[in-house]
Amino acid sequence: MSAILNASRLRGASLVLLAVAMSGCGTIKGWFSDTKKENIEPPTPLAENFTPAISVQKVWSERIGKGAEKTGARMRPAYADGKLYAASTTGTITAYDAATGKTLWSKQLGSRRGFLIHRGPNSVRWAGGPSVEGDIVVVGTLEGTVQAFAAGDGTERWTAQLSSEVIAAPAIGGGMVYVRTNDGHIVGLDRADGTRKWIYDRSTVPLLTLRGNSAPVFADGVVYSGEDNGKVIALRSSDGALLWEQVLSPGEGRTEIDRLQDVDGQISVVDNIVYASGYKGQTGALIAQTGRPIWTHEVASYSGVALSASQIYLSDSDANVYALDLRNGSSQWKQDALKYRWLGEPAVQGDAVVVGDLEGWVHWLSISDGKLLARERISKAPIQSAPVVVGDMVYVETIYGDIAAYRVGK
Repeated sequence: MSAILNASRLRGASLVLLAVAMSGCGTIKGWFSDTKKENIEPPTPLAENFTPAISVQKVWSERIGKGAEKTGARMRPAYADGKLYAASTTGTITAYDAATGKTLWSKQLGSRRGFLIHRGPNSVRWAGGPSVEGDIVVVGTLEGTVQAFAAGDGTERWTAQLSSEVIAAPAIGGGMVYVRTNDGHIVGLDRADGTRKWIYDRSTVPLLTLRGNSAPVFADGVVYSGEDNGKVIALRSSDGALLWEQVLSPGEGRTEIDRLQDVDGQISVVDNIVYASGYKGQTGALIAQTGRPIWTHEVASYSGVALSASQIYLSDSDANVYALDLRNGSSQWKQDALKYRWLGEPAVQGDAVVVGDLEGWVHWLSISDGKLLARERISKAPIQSAPVVVGDMVYVETIYGDIAAYRVGK
């Protein structure tokens, strides 16, 4: 039996105890409880006399079902060819015109009755993705399936049943779809029909882990993934063979909580270098072919990293934002004005870092010195996933499915 624990020092990141050695029946309080009540330190108040340094205009806003809700899935929209695709745990998947927010097509698989979801024969709860490449959109579910749709009109292409829930976006490339399941498996599926080609099941899931999974990344015939055991691994995309593994977060301490070591945040692969950060571990750059560390820095992140041409950006568990030099990991700046605001995964837009917080605010920071440039509020719901950046447009989604599109000027 599994139990889900809430720890205030984790700033809203839930803990999942994957053990049966418990007396009585476990209780589930919710995967994302009221962070403002549980934080030891309250969120740093935002400056009231703030003057934006750049122009940010809301272009449109919509709502996709109930979003990810409190499932722990960091769902975000996916952009391709002028369309924005989004999905919800209530069974809705929708394609929007990215410029106007107009619905191009939408599918509802399952229906909600009161506080419960009615489970019909085709009912699903989307939780991993969506991901899009070319003519297909792929989404994972809490039921442990992966489904593919035609990107143009939403026609259902195929469904694959896997071993466990999928709460991270699949990767698509090389004629395959690569999926991370919550029980630690990585599966390679045929892009055309969803047939399983291989499975990697050697990853050991620790007794206690953070709720969430790193989304796999495909690059140059290799699939990279952050693991719950503190490792970054590289698999050959054609057959799932392990090419290398490297410990990034060693997980040291006396208690299970002290030894939390997940690499759950998004990793990046650029110019044959893998950049990743582990909870209570390190941020590092690894050679993509071998996994050998180029550099490591003693700052860790649960949410993941974002890159510009010369720097890597991340926030620690206290929501301090850092910029590190891509070449050697040296610290370039630190911004603490958003401390304890439980920041989500960052993204880079031109000369700015874009990140959301626990109260529905989107912040733009200068990549040169971390100065706060602008802020906009979508709603009062937390933002966990990375903003989607397309030119001068930024698309952001809260955990309850509020989506907003912003145009950023000078």
